[in-house]
Formats: sequence, structure tokens, C-alpha cells
Amino acid sequence: MTTAKIQKRQRRHAKIRKIMSGTATRPRLVVFRSLNAVYAQLIDDKTHTTLASESSIKLEKGKKTDKSKEVGILIATKAKEKGITEVVFDRNGYKYHGRVKALADGAREGGLKF
Repeated sequence: MTTAKIQKRQRRHAKIRKIMSGTATRPRLVVFRSLNAVYAQLIDDKTHTTLASESSIKLEKGKKTDKSKEVGILIATKAKEKGITEVVFDRNGYKYHGRVKALADGAREGGLKF
């Protein structure tokens, strides 16, 4: 059973996804935020494949926003290894604030452009 808050986020995400899609040269950087962790994936929507993924589960203890920034840096390094410099940022219906913003700042710091 999903709550009204989750349903609203899913509705926002569905609206955004009608417009946004990723390719092999410019994949979609998707953020998922759980209570304890943050996950990031680079997705090619043309072939329906995940090119790279990273999460904050394996990182050391610390503040959630600091871990999120570290995840952004790690996903940027994985993207650079695969020759990806530009991405489409998909905040997955979340507000661009807190952990989502920290992940985006870390990805930019790591060298991704969006």
C-alpha cells in the first residue's frame, strides 16, 4: 500500500519521463532516495540498459548529504571511464534539495555536465 506522498512523487516522475529520455552518448542519471541510502544509475533508454550504478550503502559512516555527494563523485568517475561526459539529470520526482542536490553537485564536481 503506497501513501499519498509516494503516489504524488510517482505522478511527478511519470510526467517528467514522458519528456525525458537518455541515449548511449547522453544517458539519464536517475536518483533514488530511500530512508537510509541514495542510489544513482546511468540508463540508456534506447536499449533499456543500465550503464553504471552506484550507492551509498558501502560508504563509511557520516551524514547522508556527505554520502550523497560522494555517490555523485563516484558515478561521475564511472561515467568518465565509459567515455560519458554529458547526462540528463532525472531527479525521479524528488525535490531538488538536500541529498538530491548534493548528489548532483558531486556529479558536477566529478566532471559530468547537465
